Amino acid sequence: MDLKHLRAIVTVAECGSVTRAAHLLHIVQPAVSRQITSLEVELGVKLFDRTRQGMRLTPEGTALVTRARRILTELERARSEIRPARHEVRGIATVGILGSVERLLARDLVAMVAAKYPGIELHLASAYSGHLQQWLDDGDLDMSLLYNLTTTQSVRVLPLLRDKLWAVAPADAGLRPDEPIDLTTVLAHPFVMPDAGQHGLRLLLDEARLQCNVEPSIAALVNTMSLQTLLVEAGLGWTILPAAGVAEEVATGRLSAAPLRSPEIVRTVGLGLPRTGTASPAAEAVAAELLTLIRECVRSGRWASAAVVDDVA
Repeated sequence: MDLKHLRAIVTVAECGSVTRAAHLLHIVQPAVSRQITSLEVELGVKLFDRTRQGMRLTPEGTALVTRARRILTELERARSEIRPARHEVRGIATVGILGSVERLLARDLVAMVAAKYPGIELHLASAYSGHLQQWLDDGDLDMSLLYNLTTTQSVRVLPLLRDKLWAVAPADAGLRPDEPIDLTTVLAHPFVMPDAGQHGLRLLLDEARLQCNVEPSIAALVNTMSLQTLLVEAGLGWTILPAAGVAEEVATGRLSAAPLRSPEIVRTVGLGLPRTGTASPAAEAVAAELLTLIRECVRSGRWASAAVVDDVA
């Protein structure tokens, strides 16, 4: 097994076709087929099912492709960091961003890194905190924003913010950022509930509503924040979300929102970093830019619901 074999199996898996993979790899189709067959003989397993719809990975093939991608990515990182002049920061940095703040952070982070470090290839991944933590554990991310997580055996977490959740309602409900609203009032309306199996905010909400002894009338259970906002915007219920996740919809009058009280619901946002290994210069540079951006968002009021941990009494 060598790098040619790994590139071949990853490319065929992504294309679903030996012919298309050969075109991308700039080699003839029989050569790609021989590399796949050679791998299967060496490992003693079938890596692909050959179907009329194309090449489909077997479970064994999926396991190999997952690891092959990581090997090829690490090799590319090493090449990027070794090639340039010593004073120039180059390389790949992979960053996980919570889906609730991707609109707030992603565009500015890409622009900042491109302006200051043109030699860095920035990879962004957006998901729920649990998925991001798993990718961080697996080595697929250099760093990730996470919430309500303390340092573990595999992840070191730097606390950054305390972020208050807000009530989110249709625009005609008239919620205002300067007028907090009781949780019992929110739960008296039809409620768009985050799915317990998919959304970490559900745990915070369940803990808070036990204090109110109120059982909401659930309009729908959903597994993404985009569905929550879509259904609320359509007038089908109210929900609870981080304010940063709906700032654009509130600013344009598509939704209304207000801070929660009695009780408040607060999540802690931190930056997760692998406990093992040394961060590359590219990852260190991007982490510094990300921290600068987050503090600026809080200072300027763009992340209105958050307070920097250092500023919290």
